[in-house]
Amino acid sequence: MQLNDTLKMAMNVSDKFREKLGNKFDYSEISDVVDDSSHRAFKIRFTAYNYFIVLFNYDLDRIGCSLEYGEYHISLSNSQKWYSDADLDVFCNELMDELELRIPDKFLEAHGWK
Repeated sequence: MQLNDTLKMAMNVSDKFREKLGNKFDYSEISDVVDDSSHRAFKIRFTAYNYFIVLFNYDLDRIGCSLEYGEYHISLSNSQKWYSDADLDVFCNELMDELELRIPDKFLEAHGWK
């Protein structure tokens, strides 16, 4: 089976999350892959810090993350808005900062993350 370009891109992003977040990153799945000449999109759903379910979205070069909160999503701030211009190291660092703001220090300390 040959992987399409969009799926390869999604796998690269998922690998970058795993590399940067290390043991703070668990279980991921890639879904909703669209690989069309006029539209590219995908989602990566993963568990971060054993605390949040995070959804990364890529749609027509626009990127961002949100937290799953039941049937709703809470957007997370990030300076990297466009995949083609993004530094994924910066994106991951800002994502970790946003997540750690929302996790109690005691939890982070108990897992050796603070």
